[in-house]
Order: sequence, then C-alpha cells, then structure tokens
Amino acid sequence: MSLLNVGARALLANQVALQTTGHNIANVSTAGYSRQSVAMQTVQGQFTGSGYIGNGVNVATILRNHNELLTRQAAAAQAVQSGDSVRAERLSQLQDVFQGSTSGLGAAITDMLNSLADVVASPNDITARTVTLTRMNEMAARMRSSAEQLQEIQYSVTEQLKNDATRINQLASGIAEANEQIARVRGNGQSPNDLLDKRDQLIRELNQYIQTTQIPADDGSVGVFVGGSQALVLGSTATSVSVDESQLFPGSGQMRLLFNRPGATPVELEEGMLGGGEVAGLLRFVNNDLAEGRNLLGRMALAIGTTMNYQQTQGLTLDGQPGKPLFSTPSSVQGYTQGTAQGSIDLTDSSKFSPTKFAASDYEVRFTTPPAGQVVRLSDGKTTAFTDLNDLRGQQIDGLTFDFATAGAAGERVLFKPFASAAANIQSLVYSPRDLAAANPVNAAMGTSNTGTLQLAELKAEGPTLTLPPDGDTANTPPAFPGGIQLQFHAGPPATFDVVNQGAAPPTTVATGQSYTPGQPIQIDGWSITLQGTPQDGDTVTVGNALDPQYGDGYTRNAGNASALMRLRDVKMFDESTLSDGYAGLMAQVGTRTQSAQYAAKLSDSIASNLEASRTAVSGVNLDEEAARLIQYQQAYQASAKMLQIAQNIFDNLIQSMGR
Repeated sequence: MSLLNVGARALLANQVALQTTGHNIANVSTAGYSRQSVAMQTVQGQFTGSGYIGNGVNVATILRNHNELLTRQAAAAQAVQSGDSVRAERLSQLQDVFQGSTSGLGAAITDMLNSLADVVASPNDITARTVTLTRMNEMAARMRSSAEQLQEIQYSVTEQLKNDATRINQLASGIAEANEQIARVRGNGQSPNDLLDKRDQLIRELNQYIQTTQIPADDGSVGVFVGGSQALVLGSTATSVSVDESQLFPGSGQMRLLFNRPGATPVELEEGMLGGGEVAGLLRFVNNDLAEGRNLLGRMALAIGTTMNYQQTQGLTLDGQPGKPLFSTPSSVQGYTQGTAQGSIDLTDSSKFSPTKFAASDYEVRFTTPPAGQVVRLSDGKTTAFTDLNDLRGQQIDGLTFDFATAGAAGERVLFKPFASAAANIQSLVYSPRDLAAANPVNAAMGTSNTGTLQLAELKAEGPTLTLPPDGDTANTPPAFPGGIQLQFHAGPPATFDVVNQGAAPPTTVATGQSYTPGQPIQIDGWSITLQGTPQDGDTVTVGNALDPQYGDGYTRNAGNASALMRLRDVKMFDESTLSDGYAGLMAQVGTRTQSAQYAAKLSDSIASNLEASRTAVSGVNLDEEAARLIQYQQAYQASAKMLQIAQNIFDNLIQSMGR
C-alpha cells in the first residue's frame, strides 16, 4: 500500500505541476500575469526497524514569481513616462499653432508693418492706405485664429482630463473589489495568485493616469494613496476624483484634480502634488505650457494693439481729424479671487502701462500682512513687495500697474491674467482708408535766413518731456500756441536754443537756454523734433499745428505719423526683441519647451522600459523554459504512472499467491 500511496502522490503532484505549466503557457500574453511554479515538499517518512522509509511528495503551494520592489519601481517609472509622453505630445500640437510659414502670424505682422512704406511714399494714395488696412485686418484675423486653435487644444485637454478621471475611478473601484476578494480568501492560508496579479495589473494601469503609493494591510488588502496622503483606495472602499477649475480662482481656467472625500470639501490636487501620470502631465500642460503660449500670443496682441493705437491717435487723417484706434484692446483686466479684495489693471491710461516691458506671465497679488503684500510673477516666481495699496499703485511691474480699492485679508490671493484673452478679442477697427492717420499733427519749417547746417531729421507727436506755459499741454496734442512755436538757436558753445511763442503780440519767449545736441529729440508739449547739423546764431525752426490755416492742406501730403508707425517694427518690444522679431522669439520659446519635453519623454521611456524588462525577467513567462518544464513534468508523470502500474502488479501477484 505504501508503494501505491507514493505513486499516487507523485502522480497527483506532477499533474499539478503540468497543470501549472499549462496555466503559464496559456497566460503568456496576459498583461500583468506573474509566472507560477509548484513548490513540492517531501512527505514525512515512516519509521521502521530498518530506518525511515519515504512516503513520497506533496504539493506545498503554488508560488507566484513576483518581486514587489521591481513592480513598484516599474509602476512609478511608468507613471512618469506617461506624464512626460502626453505633455510632449500636446506641446507638439501647441508648436504647430505657431508656424513660421508665409501664411503664419509672423508673416502677417511683417506684411502689415512693411505695407506702411507705400503710405509713407505716397500718403494721399488711397490704394496704399487700403492695402495697409487690409494687412492690419489680416493680422488681427490670424491672431484670433491662433487664439481659437489654442482654445481648441484646451477643450481637447479638458475632455481628456475628464475621461482620465472617469478611468481612475473605474480602476480604483476594481482595486477595492480585488482587495475585498483577496482579504476574503486569505483565510484559507494560501496565496490567491491570480487575484494578486489582477490587483497589481490594475495598480499598474492606474499609474498610467496618476502616480500612486501602495501600503499593504494585515488582511492582504493594499491601500492606494495619491497626492502624497490622499487615500484613493482603502480596503474595499474607493474614493472618487474629478477634474474642474480651481476653487481658489473660479473662472480663471486653471484646472485641478479634485479628491472628493465623502462628506467633506473636495481637496484640490495641483500637478506638482501628483508626481507622474497622464493627469499630471495634462495639468502641467494646460496650467503652464498652454498658459505660456496664450500669454506669449496675448502679449504680442496687446503690445501691438496698444502701441499702434497710441501712435495712430497722435496723427491726422486725410480729413484732418485725429486718428482713432486701429485695434480693439481690453480696457482693463480684473483679478480672480474668492475674497474681498477687488483689483484691476488699467490698460487705457498710457501712464499706467508700458508695452515694451510686458512679460508673458500671469501674476498673483498676495496679501501677507494687509495692506502689505507682494506681487508674484508666476512664470518664474519673481516677487515684488509693497507696503500698502498706494505703494502698489505707485509701482509699475513689468509695465503693469495693479490698482486695488481695498486690501485683502491675510493670506488672500488675487490672480491676474492680463494677456489671456487679448489675442482672442483683437479686432481691426478702421475700415476707411481716409481714416488712417498718416499725417503728423505738427508742421515744421526751417528759417529762410538760416546760415548753419541745421536739417530736419524727424518730426512726430509723442509723450511730453518739456511742458510750456501757459497751455500746460500734457495730453500729447500738437502745439496749442496760435502761430506756432519758434526755436531760436545760439551757436555757443555749447549750442542752445530759446522757445518763442509766435502767436503772442509781440512774440513771447517762454523758455531759454535749452541744450541742443544733434540727433537728440527735442520734446515739447507732446511732440518731438529731431535736428541734425550745427546751428549758427539766429538760426530758427518754426513748429506749428498742421491744421493752422497758414499751412493749408499740407497735412494731406504729410506721412510723418505713418513713418512713426512703420518705425515701431524696430522698437524692442518683447524681451529685447523688436516688434518685427517678436514672433520669432515666441516660436523659439515654444520650440525650446517642446524639445525639452520630448527629451524628457524619451529619457523616462527608456527608464520605464528598462525597469519593466527587469520586472518581466522575474515575473514573465518564457515559453522555452515552460516547454522544458512541460517535458520534465510529463516524464515524471509517466514515471509516476509506471510506479502505480508496478505497485498494482505486485499487489495482484500477492493476492494470487495468498489465494493458493
């Protein structure tokens, strides 16, 4: 009987081994499957006078070939890779918006500015003026088109985030269900290998969307945590997540992952708290990368619009009227907050903003010890402190002035997005070619008896430096003195000039001993004249209002303001780049960020692939090895069967012998 028992046990053990090997082969392509192997143990021998006689073998357990450390490392690396990959993919879409072709925005800006050359050459040519206005309209249309493409990308990202949140909830529920099943069957003393594989695979899939931390419990369940300490799965209970705008700045477009704790206020999880995963990558893209692209585009639209509008209003139309704005620009920017502080940025008063200093960034005003606080530039974290609201109003930060009626409470934050919607709303406002203000509102004439080498280099309307009484002309208008202003020069050295009101009877000197430097603008009452050459005693230059009857319709043949508009292309407007080169700088910034993201994605993919290969080397099924084991266990099974056959023959012979 002992021989029969030994054979039977061997037969059953090898049958289990064959079944386990077949199970491995069947699941060679199953995601997350861990190779299983049979652990056999010797049955305790039976003592006889001749020693212990063996009683065969039993199956102790089915081992799961699994390395917990490698599994967790591979899951974490996969989370980082997923976040980097989806961000690089979205940045490539962002880069596609800012193309450098002849149909791109950069070409439209260049064509618009270059078209002014024909107006300068022939200021009363209606065709030239029409072309310029057409170019302006095309530039505004391409600005809006680019903004619409950015909005489409944001919509797509938002929908993907919502789908990811739904998938996270599904996976979390699956993990909770697996926890419950594992805890229930752990009581039989054996490891539920397939259930453990199922749970680990769900966790790996979850890490594609959000990076997790796993903490095992005594009952065999695993707690899954996100954002550092938020329990997404605890035992058989799963908590849901959702995606929505920041509760701190409603309406701002800043996206957050919300951890919806039962019976409590949702917890906002920023991308920096999530580590890796597709959700973290998408949040980083929409809150940082896409926001920067929108700010770069909006800064360009606002700077071009405000500077060209300002210069346009300094000139005269063909009908002798002051120019009206060329483009629609926002009048002010309101802050986003849930607190009591209400702040804004004024974009109508040119003394409160400077387009050449704009930085493509959002800003936060944070009240630390009200009314004191600091302004934080979110693109790089640069801070500017202020002691009270008057101090804040008195500072121009990156060309912007922040104005608050009341201070916020301690810890209150107000978000400003000055450039976010500028490009989406820009419109061309001038449609009639006669309304293009190409002419200077001032006229200049050199004295007929001048003996020096004075020559007129430039004449234009601009902000005042020297304001003359009694007009107090600080509104950037042409000279208000009837009859004009005469500059009377003294050879020196040093060369100086007096300012004489020609409209008075007799003419009145209103300023004396003003310093003259060739090529240096002389700025008075909102206009500027630049002279070259060396004056002699008694040389004069007379500057007057271009609409004075003494000049007739000369303003219709004047292109001084059109020249000033065209010269804007050489003004350093965007981070030391000129207006004409600003778009190239925008493309460079977006391109650099895209290349950096693509490199990070490539590196994290390599790391994730290596760790997954290491995990698979331990847990994966090798068909060659399984085939060898299959032959091994088959032979063992056949040998066990032969042992039973021999035992049966011996037993039959014994019965026959005893029956005689």
